[in-house]
Amino acid sequence: MMPGERAVAAARAALGVRFRLHGRSAEGLDCVGLAALALRAEGFEGRVPSGYTLRSGDAVRVRVAIEVLGLVPAAEPRPGDLLLFRAGPGQLHFAIQAEAGIIHADARLRRVVERPELPWPVIGRWRPATGD
Repeated sequence: MMPGERAVAAARAALGVRFRLHGRSAEGLDCVGLAALALRAEGFEGRVPSGYTLRSGDAVRVRVAIEVLGLVPAAEPRPGDLLLFRAGPGQLHFAIQAEAGIIHADARLRRVVERPELPWPVIGRWRPATGD
């Protein structure tokens, strides 16, 4: 398998799982839980944060935390990348890059979905260091 393919497959396997804040299992996932599920499929064993709120908005703190976990910034899109979006004022959101779109835990639709794109700006992109 090419780097990122396992992450995309794991994220796709979660399609339809209900949205649940701080969710980390088939019982429910949020965007952090989905990201952790996908990255673990690539062999990434970093610690998944907990205790956060839906609205934090501190992109610098999030970037630092992601890189401390061992993910590296990526310039060119590749399936399996972890994406960080600015979803609104004070609201950040993670998704997994797919071949022709993204997979994310959609709070409005109340489930994990695959979409061609999101209307929000991408403010970060990472992948496990071993995936380069």
